[in-house]
Amino acid sequence: KQWYQRRVREVLTTHHHHDHAGGNAELSSLKPGLTFYGGDDRIPALNKRVTHNEVFNIGSLKVTCLETPCHTTGHICYLVEGEGDRPAVFTGDTLFTGGCGRFYEGTAPQMHRALIDILGSLPDETLVYCGHEYALQNLRFALHVEPGNVALQAMVAECEGKRERCEPTVPTTIAQEKSYNPFMRVGEPGVQEFTACGSDTIEVMRVLRERKDNFKG
Repeated sequence: KQWYQRRVREVLTTHHHHDHAGGNAELSSLKPGLTFYGGDDRIPALNKRVTHNEVFNIGSLKVTCLETPCHTTGHICYLVEGEGDRPAVFTGDTLFTGGCGRFYEGTAPQMHRALIDILGSLPDETLVYCGHEYALQNLRFALHVEPGNVALQAMVAECEGKRERCEPTVPTTIAQEKSYNPFMRVGEPGVQEFTACGSDTIEVMRVLRERKDNFKG
């Protein structure tokens, strides 16, 4: 109940898009001296440019910066760890519940590295806080890709219930995303069969995003 009395000292910005960074300039003017972290000079009020695997502390919390370019060239995810707490990763528009961000400024190999090599290597129990409530839209496409995925079916039912109760579907976990998110399942036979790309997981990633961009379900 005391969270509203805490002072803002640092601002972690995943990327420069207005819906993620649009309040930075005003916040900076209202609260001089704040530190604005980010990986792109286009981020308003940025005064601490970070790079991949850079580590800093906010109080007792350890923050690790993860470069995940693709949605934008300077996208950063933030892994936050505290003693006695489950790790949490703030993924902006790179990883969503059941999906991933559009490749506005990047390529399939970049998103493959972001989702499979970087975020996919985090501990399974890591909580995933994404930047938008897109769960049901993403999961409908995931069902189109893997209609027989039992974990996916259960997640759809869970998210539908939460949205009916006006509850958020965030957070999920890395383990959950690996069980139903097609963009983290590019090595799975069912996903590869859907894309008709064989075992080329980067090409699977490219075709999945193309199909998602045109999905009307």
